[in-house]
Amino acid sequence: MDLITEITIFVLAAFVGFEVISKVPTTLHTPLMSQTNAIHGIVMLGGLIVVGFANDGLEYVIGTIAIAFGTINIVGGFLVTDRMLGMFSRKKKPAASSAPAQAKKSDMDSPELPRPGAAEDK
Repeated sequence: MDLITEITIFVLAAFVGFEVISKVPTTLHTPLMSQTNAIHGIVMLGGLIVVGFANDGLEYVIGTIAIAFGTINIVGGFLVTDRMLGMFSRKKKPAASSAPAQAKKSDMDSPELPRPGAAEDK
């Protein structure tokens, strides 16, 4: 295939992919993220194969870009999926104690600092 045909296929695939993804309801987002992670694993494997059989610099560059983008998408997909699933987990309730609640000073509170000139007041 010549370069114009390949660019045309790429542009059409990007347009169709955008249209399909924009129509996905939110309830299907997490299952589709899992499938996307699997697809990007295949992209990464393809990039490794391209780099392994590369004969010139352009093939090395294309393979390296495929590996980098595949890795970024896999890691990002898992992070987003984990965060979304974390939104649905139940929060642990604090254990009820029999002692009355007392206001405690947290570790983050700073100790009281002397007022400027306090030493002079004594």
